[in-house]
Amino acid sequence: MRQKGMFQKEYFWRYLILLCGAAVIAVTAAIGIFLFYKGAGTFTVFGHSISEFLFSRDFHPNDSMTGENGTVGAAIFIVGSLVSCGLAILIATPLSLASAIFSVEILPKFGERFFRPAVDIFVGIPSIVYGWTGLTILVPFVRRTFALPYGNTVFTASLVLSVMIFPSITSVAADALRAVPQELRAAAYGMGCTRWQMIRKVAVPAASGGIYTGIILGLARAFGEALAVAMVIGKSRTMLTGLFSATSSLTTVIASNMGNTFDGTEYNSALWTMALLLFLISLLFIFAIHLLAKKGEMHGKN
Repeated sequence: MRQKGMFQKEYFWRYLILLCGAAVIAVTAAIGIFLFYKGAGTFTVFGHSISEFLFSRDFHPNDSMTGENGTVGAAIFIVGSLVSCGLAILIATPLSLASAIFSVEILPKFGERFFRPAVDIFVGIPSIVYGWTGLTILVPFVRRTFALPYGNTVFTASLVLSVMIFPSITSVAADALRAVPQELRAAAYGMGCTRWQMIRKVAVPAASGGIYTGIILGLARAFGEALAVAMVIGKSRTMLTGLFSATSSLTTVIASNMGNTFDGTEYNSALWTMALLLFLISLLFIFAIHLLAKKGEMHGKN
């Protein structure tokens, strides 16, 4: 009887876990279907083309249920998102990798006791704090340093994003370096490598899959950030002409205008299409992470 009760408990928890997993998959699929339903209206209901949405700079959709259709070109916002997030990754990645190497390979005890908890604190800071700090400190700093008429630029947004994604990349990269077997380090030292040679030629290449995963996760968070970016990027609907010009991103346009549009209008549908585009970009990042993980497993087996 006791053994039968243990089996019943085992099956109960097994089915409960399966149910939770299925619920997560169902919710994700429901979100995707809903976004496709709402976002496809720009093309199926209002007759715009995908090329117009992706490559046109003219964004003047109609915000009423009557009248002629407007234009839904989102190229300005797509470029703003790509440049701000790409520049943020270029700034944050070297700093994150250097911090991970310092906390794992140079001073591991200090890194585990003090540095890692300090980095983890940054993860829990709300976006509004990053945005407000950037608005009150970085915006005047950029304006004075580069002698600009304003400091709300894509460069300022990239700086704020780089600070926000720094802890995510650092934590994942540090975990990847910790997962490198000590035998590899011992073998490198046994062949006469210095510590820097061991780090550069053994530890970092062995942890490259995890490091790339951290970079992609950081990029995914940067693409999805809205509030902090909206406070410092300038929200200008003009095509980006340089790092010190104001522009807008997909998330800032959605956050600023979704509450001011009517459901069923062309304007509302265009915003849903931007949300769908962000969802597809997130899926692309997830597939890239899984691909890198599989390559890392194959590399480890070889």
